[in-house]
Amino acid sequence: MGRKFFVGGNWKCNGTTEEVKKIVSTLNDGQVPSQDVVEVVISPPFVFLPLVKSILRPDFHVAAQNCWVKKGGAFTGEVSAEMLVNLDIPWVILGHSERRLILGESNEFVADKVAYALSQGLKVIACVGETLEQRESGSTVDVVAAQTKAIAEKVSNWANVVLAYEPVWAIGTGKVATPAQAQEVHFELRKWLQANVSPDVAATTRIIYGGSVNAANSKELAAKPDVDGFLVGGASLKPEFIDIIKSAEVKNA
Repeated sequence: MGRKFFVGGNWKCNGTTEEVKKIVSTLNDGQVPSQDVVEVVISPPFVFLPLVKSILRPDFHVAAQNCWVKKGGAFTGEVSAEMLVNLDIPWVILGHSERRLILGESNEFVADKVAYALSQGLKVIACVGETLEQRESGSTVDVVAAQTKAIAEKVSNWANVVLAYEPVWAIGTGKVATPAQAQEVHFELRKWLQANVSPDVAATTRIIYGGSVNAANSKELAAKPDVDGFLVGGASLKPEFIDIIKSAEVKNA
């Protein structure tokens, strides 16, 4: 049984009620491969989660873009994993590079979040990735291995984890890791999981790519053996997101 292709749409901090309804309408009308071929998860801002969940086609799921590191309480502005479970939100994105970089979330903090969200029954898209300086200094593999190691030290069951490799230098910049660059890092991540977690986890964990993915480059990226899907930013707000979902068919070609 191969790894099912996974396409996430991260809307980030974008949208109004009217824009959200329009985007969802486009998604609902899109002709995409069946759930046997591709798993699609849409991640709107917190305030739109109930709306999107209520109007989105049933074969697509929703994800929150973040959640708090432990049980709720006196943490102003935070949203707990329990709240997401209460709203029947199945997925959450954690450790996105924008949060690591802008808000200073450390590897350990992200790992604690991943472990707690999983303990509450959420499925997690856990993000790793290097900056341009780190890539240029040749430390890409060390950086993503350290980020993954922190998670592995807190997580014993990887069944509900999707690993998202997102090079920071490719997010929203229009620069994309070449298919060869993406494959190289995904291969190294899988090799790390095999050596440090287990061969089974390495074989079954989906590793998806994020960073300026669009309809023009998605098929070529999808063709790489260790690229199991995408976490799409800007393009997930546009009709071309349907074409990105369709790139899953490359795996069955």
